[in-house]
Amino acid sequence: MFEIMEKITLKDGSSLRYLRFGKGRPIIFLHGWSSSGKDWLPFASELAENHEVFCWDARGHGGHPLESGTSTHVQDMAADLQALIKHHQLENVLLLGHSMGALTLWQYIQDFGCDLLAGVCIIDQSPKLVTDDQWQKGVYGNFDKQANQQLIAQLRENFAEGLLQLVANGYNKKSYDNYHQNSHSFQRLRQHLETLEGEPLVKCWESLTQADFRAVLPQISVPALLIYGDESQFYSQQVAEYVRDSIPNTELHIYEASDHSPHLFHRERFIWDLQQFAQKLEG
Repeated sequence: MFEIMEKITLKDGSSLRYLRFGKGRPIIFLHGWSSSGKDWLPFASELAENHEVFCWDARGHGGHPLESGTSTHVQDMAADLQALIKHHQLENVLLLGHSMGALTLWQYIQDFGCDLLAGVCIIDQSPKLVTDDQWQKGVYGNFDKQANQQLIAQLRENFAEGLLQLVANGYNKKSYDNYHQNSHSFQRLRQHLETLEGEPLVKCWESLTQADFRAVLPQISVPALLIYGDESQFYSQQVAEYVRDSIPNTELHIYEASDHSPHLFHRERFIWDLQQFAQKLEG
């Protein structure tokens, strides 16, 4: 299968790039922070026999040149998503978001509603990242404004190392050990992160950590598939349960022995769960 990167020009003059292939009910894959649409290809290709799949590179991601002054705010990403849906005249979309992609999904629903959606899939995310005295279901359970400001300063000083430490210093002991042992996986991730332009991603992170989508969850009027890892670096099982209990029609799967990216640890299981969920939406 050969994928060709397509491009549309957005209202602010910036470009949205994405891969599109397959036929059938549309599925849009939204990647995590500092990742790209190509990360979804192993999964999207499995769904392409029965679905038209889209794997986008969110603005500031994917290694594409960013026009000067282009915003990387999550609200602009949601507007980009609406532009993509409208450009291809899509309806009954299955919208799937991992990490930042889930936040983009919630921002989209907050701004545009669920009229063009058939269902959503949310992978390992909290509706509010920064914690306070009344909210402990964000990052680490104790990631307050001060901790976030310290992280932002660190990211601006050394983006790659700041992000690696964010991954390492959470609930998952294996990630902590691998970081301090400078494991091969962390070396490879560091090499990748060092190729990225940090400042647009930092500004994106600032918008993500300012967001609070708790009030959006009860407004999700389409079925939701929730996939969480039981050893997530960032979120306890209470987060998964909170999201499940806040959305009217949900199906929660907690994948064992998996971190913030449970779909990577259980690829075949995730593809099966996603296919089964998509089939239910057809009915």
